[in-house]
Amino acid sequence: MFELQDAFARKFHYLRLSVTDVCNFKCQYCLPDGYRPDGRKSFLTLEEIRRLTRAFAAMGTNKVRITGGEPSLRKDFTAIIETVAATPGIRKVATTTNGYRMARQVADWRRAGLSAINVSVDSLDPRMFQQITGENRFHEVMAGIDAAFAAGFEQVKVNTVLMRGLNDGELGQFLAWIKDNPIQLRFIELMQTGEMDTLFERHHVRGAAIKEKLLDAGWQQKVRAHNDGPAEVFWHADYVGEIGLIIPYAQDFCASCNRLRVSSVGKLHLCLFGEYGVDLRDLLAGDGQQAALQLRLRQALADKKASHFLHQGNPGMTPHLASIGG
Repeated sequence: MFELQDAFARKFHYLRLSVTDVCNFKCQYCLPDGYRPDGRKSFLTLEEIRRLTRAFAAMGTNKVRITGGEPSLRKDFTAIIETVAATPGIRKVATTTNGYRMARQVADWRRAGLSAINVSVDSLDPRMFQQITGENRFHEVMAGIDAAFAAGFEQVKVNTVLMRGLNDGELGQFLAWIKDNPIQLRFIELMQTGEMDTLFERHHVRGAAIKEKLLDAGWQQKVRAHNDGPAEVFWHADYVGEIGLIIPYAQDFCASCNRLRVSSVGKLHLCLFGEYGVDLRDLLAGDGQQAALQLRLRQALADKKASHFLHQGNPGMTPHLASIGG
C-alpha cells in the first residue's frame, strides 16, 4: 500500500470531508451575513463520497471527519455516515456540527457508525450565544449534547472560538461545566481571515496565553495519537473533562500535520490556509477510476508546503472556511 506522505515525511491518516457549505447559523467569525446560496454548485453525491473515501482508505487514511457548512442539513447525512463507516480501513468517523439537530437525530447517527462528535458552543450564556451565532438555539444545542451522551457517546468535544470582549470572560464557567462532565472543551484561536481584519483586531485572544494559564493551574498535556486533530489536549486530576487548544499561530503548528481536506464540490485542499484546490470530481464518476484517483492524490501531495503563511499575514483560503470544512 502506498501511504499518503508528503516531501516532509508527514503521513496523512485523517481526512476532513465537507459535504455541504450550507449553514443555518450566522457566526461572527465565519458567516456573519449568513449563507449565500450559489445555484451553480452541486455537492458530492453519496456514490462520489463512497469512491472518495475508498481511495483515501486504500492509502492509509483511517479517520474521516464529516464537516460542512452544517453537515446535518443534508437529508442523506445519516446515509453518508453509514457509507463512510462501512469503508474498509476506516476506523473512526467523526463529525463537526452546530448541534441544532442533535437532540432529534444523534441516536440515528450513532447507529449509522458515528464514533466521535464535535459541537460548536461559543458561550454558556444564551444571550451571548445568540450574539455570536446569530441564532437563539442555545437550549436546543445543549439538549443535543445531553442526547449524545444518552445515545452512548462516552465523550463530546465542544468547540469554542475565544473572542476578547465577548466570551473570553467565561473561562471559569466553562471549567465548572467540564469538572464533572466528560467533555473535551476545545478553545480555538480566532484566525485573521483577510475579510474580517477589524473583527480579528478587536477580539483576538492569544491561545498561547490560555496555555500558560492552564499549565500554571496544574493542567498537564497529553501525548497525541497519530490520527488526532490539531488540538493540544490537557488533563487535570480534579476534572472529568479535558481542555484542547487549537493555536494556529503557535511555533511548529504545522510540523505534526496529518490531515487533508476535500471540499463539498470535490476539491482537494492540502492546507486550510492554501490558496487553491485540486479537482478530484472527474475521477469520482465510476469505480474503475480508483487507480487514477490515487495517483492524482499522490501527485498533489508533492506540492504541500512545510507550513502555512499566517505569520506573513497571508490567510489563504480562510475567507472561505465554510466551503472547505474549516
